[in-house]
Amino acid sequence: MKTRLVISAVLMAVASTGAQAQDAAAEGIAKFREMLADGNPAELFEAKGEALWKQKRGPKNASLEQCDLGLGPGVVKGAFVQLPKYFADTKRVQDMEMRLITCMETLQGLNAAEIMKTPWGRGEMANLTALATWIGAESKGMRFNVTMSHEAEKTMYEVGKRLFFQRAGTHDFSCATCHGQEGKRIRLQDLPVLTKNPGDGLGFAAWPAYRISNGQMWSMQLRLNDCYRQQRFPEPKFGSDVTTALSVYMGVNAKGAESIVPALKR
Repeated sequence: MKTRLVISAVLMAVASTGAQAQDAAAEGIAKFREMLADGNPAELFEAKGEALWKQKRGPKNASLEQCDLGLGPGVVKGAFVQLPKYFADTKRVQDMEMRLITCMETLQGLNAAEIMKTPWGRGEMANLTALATWIGAESKGMRFNVTMSHEAEKTMYEVGKRLFFQRAGTHDFSCATCHGQEGKRIRLQDLPVLTKNPGDGLGFAAWPAYRISNGQMWSMQLRLNDCYRQQRFPEPKFGSDVTTALSVYMGVNAKGAESIVPALKR
């Protein structure tokens, strides 16, 4: 009996020590991000994005200043926190990146298909990331309000929900494997629960974000692609309905969360 009590006490002490170490690591990461916040390299991408928005480019020698992101032509503030949404002109639910590509094609005459085939971080894809970073930053501090007022938006939400819980691949993973329960961590970092509002500046409310570990600016579509890669799934094509549906699901769940875009990530 005494032996069992001793073993139990030791296990409790080990668990407590482990939890304290995890908490200390999470606190350290938070402080590290706070120290870098004033000099967030994402500001360089913001500046580039704003310049690209106003610059006349493409075969039509036009700017993007008449691009309708959902609040009317040229309106940027507040647009990010209500995307994805249904657009009547394309008859599709579009996230920010796909809506920008629509504007780049219709207003500037750029080839949407060619942009979507461009590798991440290169050419017009790099420009797209910069534009998304600036537009996201223009809604910093605002609350997410992704709606389901159109039937297509409701459908995308339901598809996104099913995709979030779909288990498959060599490891039988799903999005919910990492983001469906409280108290999970990876690389000493807390994983937010994305089946509900995870809180201000977490999950959907934090991307695009600057990745400190690789010195890259990541959009939400790239974040989702990498999640699929880590699950050992085939990566979705850029602009896939898969990433749009997941974004609608997470965006609706994040209703009321404050955007901190562009955030800093590991």
